[in-house]
Amino acid sequence: QVQLEESGGGLVQAGGSLRLSCIASGLPFSSYHMGWFRQAPGKERELVAAISWSGGVELFADSAKGRFTISRDNVNNMAFLRMNSLKPDDTAVYYCAARRGIGVPLSLDVVNYDYWGQGTQVTVSS
Repeated sequence: QVQLEESGGGLVQAGGSLRLSCIASGLPFSSYHMGWFRQAPGKERELVAAISWSGGVELFADSAKGRFTISRDNVNNMAFLRMNSLKPDDTAVYYCAARRGIGVPLSLDVVNYDYWGQGTQVTVSS
């Protein structure tokens, strides 16, 4: 059974930082692309950042460029999202997701991801 579990969310003031973690089990992690998505109330789920199975390719939403970094640890089956200079608009539930990776491109699209975590709440106060 595949499981993805996020942690690291919380309440932070604008300008602050958080580091989200995602630990995966039940899948060959090192052959999966990993993505971080978010969903704010009343809005569609959107990509924040994604990283290829090897870690060699990264994609970022425009809103995340220059503020967020994504990384992964294929030994410990973990993915990370470091968020700096947080803004109230970053408030959302953040999800990690996995997409079978080798031989397929890194994707920005929600529908292309095979497995999802339950999400972790990030709240940025002004």
